Amino acid sequence: MKLGIVGLPNVGKSTLFNSLTKAGAESANYPFCTIDPNVGIVAVPDERLKLLGDMYHSKKVTPAVIEFVDIAGLVKGASKGEGLGNQFLSNIREVDAIVHVVRCFEDPNVVHVDGSVNPLRDIETINLELIFSDLEILERRLSKVAKAARMDKTLAKELDLLERIKAHLEAGKMAKSLEVDDEDEIELFKSYNLLTYKPVIYAANVAEDDLANDGADNAGVATVREFAKGEGSEVFVICAQIEQEIAELEDDEKAMFLEDLGISESGLEKLIKASYQLLGLMSYLTAGEDETRAWTIKIGTKAPQAAGKIHSDFERGFIKAEVVNYKDLLENGSLAAAREKGLVGMEGKDYVVKDGDVILFRFNV
Repeated sequence: MKLGIVGLPNVGKSTLFNSLTKAGAESANYPFCTIDPNVGIVAVPDERLKLLGDMYHSKKVTPAVIEFVDIAGLVKGASKGEGLGNQFLSNIREVDAIVHVVRCFEDPNVVHVDGSVNPLRDIETINLELIFSDLEILERRLSKVAKAARMDKTLAKELDLLERIKAHLEAGKMAKSLEVDDEDEIELFKSYNLLTYKPVIYAANVAEDDLANDGADNAGVATVREFAKGEGSEVFVICAQIEQEIAELEDDEKAMFLEDLGISESGLEKLIKASYQLLGLMSYLTAGEDETRAWTIKIGTKAPQAAGKIHSDFERGFIKAEVVNYKDLLENGSLAAAREKGLVGMEGKDYVVKDGDVILFRFNV
């Protein structure tokens, strides 16, 4: 999974990126200190892996990972060359979802590019820049298709779709709010890789005092939640400053620190939860002496396609999947013991994989 982080300058974007990835991107109290896209790979915390790895005495434990791409802060007029322009937006065209960091805290020591804290205005500023960037992409595609459509009538359908999307964006609306029912059109729509078509997770960045009650008393957070609800997006509350402190702690210290703050999970855990929910993802597990590993798949994936995540040969030569729930496996101490109690199923091609399944694939190529 790949997530792109966007936001205005000085909203806590790079601080959040640093704490999530410990990658040490430069972060300072002035606009545009991030002038290159920063990429960080983060392991998805999963206690099931450690427990299974211990049980199997695995030589290697491999978690699922998320790739974060952090780009320079966008300002009003970025698409027309203001600030650093939108030259970095191409770096997040390939992401699965966008994490939009919104400032919901007051601090006289941290300047705001527009002079005041207003989450809704900030969201609209960024959204407009994403729209302008998408329009640029669409214009190029439109002129290409319009030219080709004169000779090839089969392109008339795509031309019509492009014109509808363009009109929708020009009305200041995000591409994802355009209703398209035709399957072929949906596939085309996806292929354009428009930023405004991607799912969004809003990271409401608050002061430490607002963290324990999840921003319940913060008016800015309330407006972000209301806005997100209207477009079907996810929201999580974070204090980027605190996240940075958490990132520097060992695991046991981390748990104590979170407890002292009155919160049960870190911002990274909240973000991962929101990402999986928004994108309809889950993990199944494989376990053994050589390696215990988590594999991320779409909810509703059938066994052969889940096997294909490991290797295309597994999908091609799929015979059966030996499946046990990780809790049953841990409670019984071994696959053989779980099998004896009838807790292991031999599943065929139509089996829909469940979150937390531990699977051993049988295949023949």
